[in-house]
Amino acid sequence: MVKQMKTHILGFPRIGADRELKTALEAYWQGNLSQADLLQVGQQLRAQHWQLQREAGLTWVTVNDFSFYDQVLDMSALLGVVPPRYQHEGGVVPLDTLFRMARGRAPTGADTTAGEMTKWFDTNYHYIVPEFYPKQAFSLSSDKVFQEVTEAQQLGHEVKPVLIGPLTYLWLGKTKQTEFDKLALLDQLVPVYCEILRKLAAQGVTWLQLDEPILSLDLPEEWRAAFAPVYQTLAETGLQLLVASYFGALADNLQTALQLPVQALHIDVVRAPEQLLPVVEALPPHMSLSVGCIDGRNIWASDLNQWVQRLTQLKQQLGERLWLSASCSLLHVPVDLAAERRMNPEIKAWLAFAVQKLRELQVLGVALAGEDDAIAHSLQLNAAAIEARHVSPRIHKPAVKQRVAEITPDLSERSSPYEQRAAVQKRQLQLPLYPTTTIGSFPQTAEIRKIRFDFKQLLMGREEYERRMQNEIKSVIEQQQALGLDVLVHGEAERNDMVEYFGEQLEGFVFSQQGWVQSYGSRCVKPPIIYGDVSRPEPMTVAWSQFAQQQTKLPVKGMLTGPVTILQWSFVRDDQPRAQTCLQLALALRDEVLDLEQAGIKIIQIDEAAFREGLPLRRAEWDAYLTWAVKAFRITASGAKDETQIHTHMCYSEFNDIMPAIAAMDADVITIETSRSQMELLDAFQDFDYPNEIGPGVYDIHSPRVPSVEEMQQLLIHARQRIPAERLWVNPDCGLKTRAWAETLDSLRNMVTAAQRMRGEEVKHCH
Repeated sequence: MVKQMKTHILGFPRIGADRELKTALEAYWQGNLSQADLLQVGQQLRAQHWQLQREAGLTWVTVNDFSFYDQVLDMSALLGVVPPRYQHEGGVVPLDTLFRMARGRAPTGADTTAGEMTKWFDTNYHYIVPEFYPKQAFSLSSDKVFQEVTEAQQLGHEVKPVLIGPLTYLWLGKTKQTEFDKLALLDQLVPVYCEILRKLAAQGVTWLQLDEPILSLDLPEEWRAAFAPVYQTLAETGLQLLVASYFGALADNLQTALQLPVQALHIDVVRAPEQLLPVVEALPPHMSLSVGCIDGRNIWASDLNQWVQRLTQLKQQLGERLWLSASCSLLHVPVDLAAERRMNPEIKAWLAFAVQKLRELQVLGVALAGEDDAIAHSLQLNAAAIEARHVSPRIHKPAVKQRVAEITPDLSERSSPYEQRAAVQKRQLQLPLYPTTTIGSFPQTAEIRKIRFDFKQLLMGREEYERRMQNEIKSVIEQQQALGLDVLVHGEAERNDMVEYFGEQLEGFVFSQQGWVQSYGSRCVKPPIIYGDVSRPEPMTVAWSQFAQQQTKLPVKGMLTGPVTILQWSFVRDDQPRAQTCLQLALALRDEVLDLEQAGIKIIQIDEAAFREGLPLRRAEWDAYLTWAVKAFRITASGAKDETQIHTHMCYSEFNDIMPAIAAMDADVITIETSRSQMELLDAFQDFDYPNEIGPGVYDIHSPRVPSVEEMQQLLIHARQRIPAERLWVNPDCGLKTRAWAETLDSLRNMVTAAQRMRGEEVKHCH
């Protein structure tokens, strides 16, 4: 048997190579699959994923990385953190209660408001935010992790369960009813963790992975100080503990991490290669080091020969104490490159999905164990692919590079300040107070998806495809007019995804067939791959927008995805700075804005849903990012004339700390998610005098429930306390593509009524 160093991963994608989990979840929610059958799908996926890890020779298989919705939500269930509105009366938290916490609805139990959802650090994965109340109690309330350990052990696997560490779990949560110090909850929380650890030890578990990614953040001193006593208590349970940090450098938290009474530490040396030597130099003799050298966030093949060189000396220093891993959980990459049968073979050779990353770990583990002969061929193939990518003429386009080099300051300036533009736009658009609109997409029915599929598979000609799509656009325009909306959209029936759609029409992108990644719950995205210099060969949206505008006298928004969001939601080339790629995207999209304006489109929305998500985790790096991100947005938008109203939309994010940058983007109107947080985000607009117009989302599109008129009106009254009525827009939180038509129409009808009532209030107020 070939010798191999200790190798493991922090987690594996849970959706299945063919999105089996998505299919099963949606069938269960719709009442077409029993809970027993859903659980069976989960069990089959776990067995497959553990087997893949075993075949790659990993020392342990990782257990409890699987979830039917979200790992943070699972942690809340394990600890009994169920908000009062879900009427959980103790004991094991049922699966349907979890789904109601996530979606507001499940096959059993009363509908209620879902938990708040936000981004997992700086990724496009979303988690359900734990809610902590003043008298918060914790209790062991789920047997999921224990069942999965038993399941893996019965299959003959050596297991390493994973849990979110106690400090990260508290950090991710929000206090409710009143502000209080979350750290005060540790005295109640840590004993429940100890109970979990002892129970795992009784099952024969020897190693436990505790994820503490907050060690890569700027931590307040009191949080840093809390680590040692917490882990001192956990260490007394007798389990061997691996503390995992990722997404950045430990930096000023290095001593905190190294002084923990744990047996192993994981660091991310893909995101923060500079930390490897300082960590090794300071590593205490009792501690093993898990080096995250395979990129868990991107899909490029690792330069294995370079890693062998870099880690050989380390191996001599640390011996058995050196472990190899991916930088973070592989949750953030697609499952298996083998499914890609249509991709250009040259580009495909440059890539590695989750299954291939397991193989990369295996090759490194064998090479560093001194068994080079066993994997010599693999190392040769890897070296050839790395070199081929480096020199490929596919990647470099001199004209694109030249255009970026010639960017001047005036390219990112609108011709007049907002006040002047607003006056011109008011005269031209003639909109009422509290103008109503939607964020862009309307429900994507099975029929729409079939039309797109048939066209893509060449089962339908272009003429027929365009006619069918135009019928969809006509129908959506009619529906919006009947509802009484003020600013319409064309519904985006032709778009598979807000990023993929544009990537397919830009140079420098390539696409996968099965490169799905979980965004939240059953929602999966298929990020485009930016492999080379980006440019726009021809207009991308103009014909659809122009057709939509011809169907009505009301303004129809042109809809674009902004440069930062396309960058954030793609797998981005790693051979040049991200800022360069973003500026290439900005110039391509600027051309589209000018063409839309030329075609008579008076309002253009440039979605920057991922603007906040791109913010580095460390504050010291914020200014550099915000400078190029704002510049990219302004380059995209600033060619527009004063009378063209530029909108932008931002998703689930905390904006309070970046308000000056959002104002600097200088969009005429910004629409944001605020309904799940009960307009909490608008506090930012109270503390910072935001000069332009704002549409705070008045209903949550990620839940199927229909909010009442009164509910939405209350949110608008709340918003009006912070933003003057003449600068307030009324809209849902986000696009409507994942919703069904019946609930969409009911919700929008209520939204329009809420806006009309607000106008009535203003009239009364004036008299």
